[in-house]
Amino acid sequence: MKVHLITVGDEILIGQVTDTNSGWMARRLNLIGARLTGITSVGDDEAHILYALQQALGQADAVLMTGGLGPTKDDITKKALARFFGVELAFHQPTYERIIRFFEQLGRPTTEAHRQQCYMPANAILLPNRMGTAPGMWFEQQGKAIISMPGVPYEMEALMEEEVIPRLQKYFPGLPIAHRTILTAGEGESAIAARLEKLEESLPGHIKLAYLPNLGQVRLRLTGSGPDEAALRLELDHYSRLIHKLLGNIIFGSEQEQLEAVAGRLLREQGKMLATAESCTGGYLAHLITSVAGSSDYFRGSIVAYSNEVKMKQLGVSPQTLEIHGAVSEAAVREMAAGAIRALGADVAVSISGIAGPGGGTPEKPVGTIWMAVGDGSTTFARRIQAGKNRLKNIEYASVHALNFVRQFLLGQLQEKAGEQPA
Repeated sequence: MKVHLITVGDEILIGQVTDTNSGWMARRLNLIGARLTGITSVGDDEAHILYALQQALGQADAVLMTGGLGPTKDDITKKALARFFGVELAFHQPTYERIIRFFEQLGRPTTEAHRQQCYMPANAILLPNRMGTAPGMWFEQQGKAIISMPGVPYEMEALMEEEVIPRLQKYFPGLPIAHRTILTAGEGESAIAARLEKLEESLPGHIKLAYLPNLGQVRLRLTGSGPDEAALRLELDHYSRLIHKLLGNIIFGSEQEQLEAVAGRLLREQGKMLATAESCTGGYLAHLITSVAGSSDYFRGSIVAYSNEVKMKQLGVSPQTLEIHGAVSEAAVREMAAGAIRALGADVAVSISGIAGPGGGTPEKPVGTIWMAVGDGSTTFARRIQAGKNRLKNIEYASVHALNFVRQFLLGQLQEKAGEQPA
């Protein structure tokens, strides 16, 4: 099945809104074996929408559109689709009644604009949208499908999962496709590729290995297709086990797992409470930890010790350490971790101090120099990583490494002195 994506909205073309929908849909469609022929963005202009639709249908079996279904005058996708199919817009009473009920629950009245929103192309099959007021629309023409969805990401995602994907799989049956996703942290894409080179060369033609790097992490995705789904899944399991054997402890999970959730699960299983002491990351590490539901079971709290004064008063870092070694040093982060355990009553603490940039670096400690430590009061490990010059990326990168540092500590995978981890 070949698919083309069309995003509608002036706000996308002028850069006011970033198109995240296309990336999400592309990843989701890939999981069912669909191949994208392209992604097109058009403004709120009927002629441009019609042209984009005609061009997309010339190269794809299905066209997925997002945007332009709201109640305002610039939402013209429905009018364009009605014109494309040569049909009238028909009022859909059930949709109007649902909108009325929705706004009654909010204690707000409906407007004439909401009523106008309920006019749909007469040939549309409406797809229930439990997350919003505008239903999705499914059209069929000469063996091809055109699907229109709201541009609000969470509405689009719900419609894709509950309505669009099942319909596409039924309308365009194909060979079974299966995936295995392996999650790694702490090692770069090129280093991992070198370790997997021989295995990758041995893969049969119907199985591919993809590398999907992110800050401090690399996702490995095995994808296979074939007529026998059961046999295919056994093959993927086999190669997944081989990858686990080759990569060992840099693997932290699989499929949709998150590093912060994996570290949290280990803390819960071991009955330990974690604390963080953060300088350059400014609380971002604590944010990741607390983004996981139930993190209160294992997270005690955080001290954001941005200034040296706070490092000394709240965490007990000695003035001599800061004077001799500096705040961005192994000695400082070791004392920060120990201080967090004392101050917050934790079993384990992780600390971070670095030069996030873009300024503040020196020849000895350039921008992106980050030290971190993890310990339990009796044993502490420290490590330096060298990130880049982008401040926000450095903050995220350091936080991911710190989470992985905690994971490795809890699993007993750290040696007497952890080495430097290059970016």
